[in-house]
Amino acid sequence: MRRRDTPVGEDDLQAYVDGRLEAERLPVVEAYLTERPEIAAALARDREIARALRERLAFKAEEPIPARLRMANIREARRGRFAATRLRIAAVMGWLILGSAGGWLANDVLRVPPQMARVAVMADEAIAAHRTFVVEVVHPVEVRADEEAHLLQWLSKRLGTRLSAPDLTGLGYRLMGGRLLPAGAGPAAMLMYDDDQGTRLTLFIKTDEKDETSFQFVEENGISAFFWRDAGLGYVVSAEAPRERLMQVATAVYDSLNRPAPGLSGGTL
Repeated sequence: MRRRDTPVGEDDLQAYVDGRLEAERLPVVEAYLTERPEIAAALARDREIARALRERLAFKAEEPIPARLRMANIREARRGRFAATRLRIAAVMGWLILGSAGGWLANDVLRVPPQMARVAVMADEAIAAHRTFVVEVVHPVEVRADEEAHLLQWLSKRLGTRLSAPDLTGLGYRLMGGRLLPAGAGPAAMLMYDDDQGTRLTLFIKTDEKDETSFQFVEENGISAFFWRDAGLGYVVSAEAPRERLMQVATAVYDSLNRPAPGLSGGTL
């Protein structure tokens, strides 16, 4: 079967959103979307969100690759095949479930690229952690914000890279604290914030060997999430919030993380 004749799948749709779709596939995808206006409208929103976030990060394309990324690649390479196999299996199972529910993904589920599988699994891990801990009253975090320096030093040491807590006060969110979580073959950090109404959001961070920025949005049973990779780390922002509101948060996270700061910003331990 020629590439042009293969069914439209999730990898095609994500490549369309990211502007990376092969010219040969473009008319096939456009015809697919013409027959499915609801999907077309959702992808149009995703493309606009991706465009806006790329503009925010345009300056990073000219930055040299930090040495810490090469070290991260070496560490990840040792994990190798076992982690990759687990992620592929988990991703295929996830897409099969989605395909049976929605119908339009099932015909191409086995062609989910490993790269997409990694970020999809990361988003699932983050949403599951968010759902588990935001409802906690007594112990929503392991280390509270009044020990922020200790919290960030601890999480930085466990992840093998320096972390900082994004400043989201401009959007009305205060840092509550954070915790360490298991995530596949390694650890992840989760920072939790809340506002005056008690609404909580989480930022999930884990190491990722791909030095590539990718912006994706997902909504699962009322939980919205933006997830992406940047400078050797994967990020997921999750909350019970509209897409537009979460886009503001994701943009603020980018701005805060890419702003030079003393102490715990940049470099490796």
